Amino acid sequence: MKKTNSSMQLTRAADYAMRVMVHLATLPADERALLPALAAATAAPESFLSKVLQALSRARMITSQRGQSGGFAILPKGRKASMRAVIEAIDGPLFLNVCLISKRACGRSKWCPAHPVWVEAQQAMMAVLSGAVIQELADGAARENGRTAIVVPAIAALKAKRH
Repeated sequence: MKKTNSSMQLTRAADYAMRVMVHLATLPADERALLPALAAATAAPESFLSKVLQALSRARMITSQRGQSGGFAILPKGRKASMRAVIEAIDGPLFLNVCLISKRACGRSKWCPAHPVWVEAQQAMMAVLSGAVIQELADGAARENGRTAIVVPAIAALKAKRH
């Protein structure tokens, strides 16, 4: 039987944040998107996406405006943001294991045979996520599938960048 409840998964909120950031980065700089359109484009429930958008706004990656010409737009900081920055804006710092949080988090780190592997895996994960820039992912998605392409093409662009 295949397990699907791994603790080493992105939260749903972080996944939706990545989808919405890539989607907003495919739009022209002066274009805003309304919540229902973002929910449809990212396959995310509006009520949940609203909370994700608030967190991205607090992180100053996107801006929101009310009224007739309102909606959400990505800011230059959001276009330049890495996947790591987006994920951490939603979930906080990423750690594969508690022993990596601080030197005092685990008294076994000096002699634990797994600790160096955790350190190496953490560094590799951070390097990959830090090297994946929102605008580059959006540009790759737009080239492949047109201006409104998001999730699957963005993931393919990340994989292509690593190879």
